[in-house]
Amino acid sequence: MFRRDVLKSALLGTAAIATGRIMRPETARAATSAAPLDALSDELDHQLFGDDGLARPIPTQPTVSDLAKGLDRTLALGGGGEYYVAWYCGFFHGLYDHGLDMAALPEMVVGTSAGSYIGSSVTSGHFLRLRTQFEFFGHFPQIFARLAPLSSPNASQQRALKLSAAAKDGETATLRTIGHAALAADNRVNGDAVSRLAALLTGDSRTDWPVAKMWTSAVDCYTGERLIVGQKSARKNGIPLAHGAAASSALPGTIGPTLLGQRYAMDGGICSNPAQVDVVAGSKRALVITITDGLTPPFLTGVPHPIADNIKQVEATGTKVLWITANPPTDISLVDPKQIAPALHTGYDRAKTEADKIKQFWA
Repeated sequence: MFRRDVLKSALLGTAAIATGRIMRPETARAATSAAPLDALSDELDHQLFGDDGLARPIPTQPTVSDLAKGLDRTLALGGGGEYYVAWYCGFFHGLYDHGLDMAALPEMVVGTSAGSYIGSSVTSGHFLRLRTQFEFFGHFPQIFARLAPLSSPNASQQRALKLSAAAKDGETATLRTIGHAALAADNRVNGDAVSRLAALLTGDSRTDWPVAKMWTSAVDCYTGERLIVGQKSARKNGIPLAHGAAASSALPGTIGPTLLGQRYAMDGGICSNPAQVDVVAGSKRALVITITDGLTPPFLTGVPHPIADNIKQVEATGTKVLWITANPPTDISLVDPKQIAPALHTGYDRAKTEADKIKQFWA
């Protein structure tokens, strides 16, 4: 959700800091003395949060998901900033125009970041109302343009952005470090953006989780755990669907974090399985839609996104996968308001070429 130039400057800035930093003796002593507290923290995490039903580790081997086992058609929607929210809206608008009822067809929808918004909107039925309520290509660019970050990042935001950009793996310790910076970032200038978008797209989903087939993802900022939220766990923890979508899009150093139950959570794409495709493993057929292949820019974080490998693991469980990538221009800003109208049109046009493939895949 931040500009490519911010990502580049973050990487350069972090490299400069890393090469010039020397651990002082008192810092080394503090690290040693922290070990008992780390153990206590892990114990408390288990005692206090172990039964909230939100944490779901990412498997390292092909594993049938108990959430998807026995299902026929499932849908996994990855993230990609405001640009991708607009692309999704155009794409799903086009699919409906080509006779695909994307609210009824999938038995399960897993959304991350932008995908959590469109998934929540479609499954709750609110997207169909928006298609008729607004002149689609006239009003949507104006709406989404208000959601882009409003200022240059301050010092606390820069720290979170630079740490996310410098990440080289998706290990829990790495995500925990990014999450701690996200918790400490002053994002007030952009604080209402996620809430406005969630309210717009999910409508009456601000007090409940009305759709059993919808799932959202996030990452616990304190523990680094991957969180998957569905209707049962949402109601147990008092999480409305709009909050699930907002947390899934809370990019470190830009917006959020968002409280899910008693866990502050950040963007679900800040992990090694950014479209959460493992959650649909074991279903008969899974449609996966991501902004890129994970190896091609634009990037939202330095955490590696081996989406092709993620999908191979799903296929190894017996699930057939149809993978669609949006493939935006590599040099665009994902938060530039001038890109929103083209994204809507590009997504809509793309639906013309993909609709028949989806119909055949899910026939």
